[in-house]
Amino acid sequence: MEMRRKDLAVTDPAKIDAIIQGCDCIRLAFADGTHPYIVPLSFGYVREGDTAKFYFHGAANGRKVDLSRKLAYAGFELDRNRTLKTDPKACDFSFAYESVVGEGSITELTTREEKAAGLAVIMAHYSGRTDWDFPEGVLDRTCVFCLTVTEISGRAHG
Repeated sequence: MEMRRKDLAVTDPAKIDAIIQGCDCIRLAFADGTHPYIVPLSFGYVREGDTAKFYFHGAANGRKVDLSRKLAYAGFELDRNRTLKTDPKACDFSFAYESVVGEGSITELTTREEKAAGLAVIMAHYSGRTDWDFPEGVLDRTCVFCLTVTEISGRAHG
């Protein structure tokens, strides 16, 4: 992913992870034929060595699930610390922010154990807890997906 403003680049994986961990929403972008489809989601995130993974979930049907299965690939965006910076000159208005964008391959988790592990990552992101129990009925009717990152870049504008 080529970045025009290299002075805004965040390249340290630990800093990228910190931005991600501070976000409360991921936006997935799918190329649905000639029409884009973007959906905001709750998520969980882990980095295992050099591999970064996002987890997300949903009902057993719908456009997000259909595209995740059909395309098995999506772009993503997360951002935080958005602050408008005003100026007496219109062209000098700007935004301070931190963001992460990228893309990756999507796999559906199919066993109850895989689904529970993915849901635990999501719950840990929002609660800090890892000791959740998920009833079998919920696991049976919930789709859980893992997006394995293939490209990622961060930006910070102060």
